[in-house]
Amino acid sequence: MDDRDEPGHDTGELVQYDRERHRDRLEGAVRLSANAMMLSLVVALGASCAAPARASEITIFLNQATASGVRELAVGFEQATGHKVDVSFQAGAALNRMIVSGAAGDLVSLGLDQFDDYIMRGKVVAGSVVEYARVGNGVAVKAGATKPDIGTPDAFKRAMLDAKSIGHTNAGTGPFNTRLFQRLGIYDQIKDKIKIIQGRLVAEAVAAGDVEIGIQQTNVIQPVAGTEYLGPLPAELMEYGRVGVGLLAVSQQREVANAFIKFMADPANAALIRKGDMEPPER
Repeated sequence: MDDRDEPGHDTGELVQYDRERHRDRLEGAVRLSANAMMLSLVVALGASCAAPARASEITIFLNQATASGVRELAVGFEQATGHKVDVSFQAGAALNRMIVSGAAGDLVSLGLDQFDDYIMRGKVVAGSVVEYARVGNGVAVKAGATKPDIGTPDAFKRAMLDAKSIGHTNAGTGPFNTRLFQRLGIYDQIKDKIKIIQGRLVAEAVAAGDVEIGIQQTNVIQPVAGTEYLGPLPAELMEYGRVGVGLLAVSQQREVANAFIKFMADPANAALIRKGDMEPPER
């Protein structure tokens, strides 16, 4: 027996009771829907407040020595933060002019040993420089030419002795080659066929047929049309140049610039540096 069969309930009372129950259920559903909408609005507003109110753009000055790795890091930083990184390539003496003149920018990427003078002159903020990568040398030959074995110290030594000409620079990691040849005991034997390349990439000289074998930073010597990259020097022979990033004194976006410095030096982002054919610092 249900409630409607109990004594004391006439038909009119039961109809009224059902209507009131139906109305209560409708009012409850409306309240739940309104509460859900309000919760969604609060969550959306919270997310909006948590995100940066406005994405910022920073500029980093550099040259070919570190361009490949920084470009990969910049892409990763942009994806992670929403901020924009303008990687401003400055060839030759232009990089020094940009720093010294106080051109609008936020960061500069250089060899670690190049920062001291800029810090003393007030162009780079003292204490801001952080090492984020290192660079070593690799070898290339003209496309279609015989590819000598350079995989071991002995094989590399033989390749240098057999080459008709060898090209490298005197900038960046270029001087490493002279020390290497001296260490291998072959400098006097090959010095007359060494050509110092200036004003262009070593691989461009290789492609033009001006030198048979070229040696330059792994991230600079490749890829260059008309050449074939043989690989890096054997690990036993590799000498690395250390590179860093520093905050420019003229920076107007210091918070974001410092965030990018931290991102560049974070070991978690080593894969981005390697993608640019550079290596993370030795830990």
